[in-house]
Amino acid sequence: MNKTQNVINSILATGIVALFVIFFTVKPGAKKPAVQEVEASGELLPIALVNTDSILTHYTFAVEASDKLMSQYEQSMVQLDTKAKAFQKEYETFQQDVVNFQKKVEAGAFLSRERMDGEQSKLAKKEQELMAKQQDLENLRQKLSSELMNNQAALTQQLSDSVQAYLREYNADGHIHLILNDAVLMNKVAGYDITDEVIEALNARYVK
Repeated sequence: MNKTQNVINSILATGIVALFVIFFTVKPGAKKPAVQEVEASGELLPIALVNTDSILTHYTFAVEASDKLMSQYEQSMVQLDTKAKAFQKEYETFQQDVVNFQKKVEAGAFLSRERMDGEQSKLAKKEQELMAKQQDLENLRQKLSSELMNNQAALTQQLSDSVQAYLREYNADGHIHLILNDAVLMNKVAGYDITDEVIEALNARYVK
């Protein structure tokens, strides 16, 4: 996976990390187990862990979103590169024309002042055209960059909404009080990780 793909995945991840520091309220009438009682009984605390990296790697929508953004990025780079190379070639030709003009002036090759002024005017006009094309190229770069950022934001929001909707459905009865992203935890205790279950459910819902 290249650097650009990693950056895209990081952007998508940022949009869902916040979901895994969620406090859930217990439904009215439900008894909220005290930590001391749970510890004394040896039962698990009302906490669940979900690994964000695993969701980005195995949730079909997240994978497709990442691939879509990568494809758009590559297409944008090809488009910009093609236009940039064409501009560079045209600019180099212009530079050579300027050098040739200066040599003619120095050598006194122009038979009349009008002929020299006419060629100089053509070079000035060409320079203005190149400046406009350079600005067009910059405008295109900004346009493609903006489109990519907007798509990133939209896909990240969709990913966030999808995961959040399932987690709220998963915890509709309030049996979990805290869901954390286990990627930020130093020590992990077996029995709390619901990542595989979440991914399986998300993929099943996505297929539908």
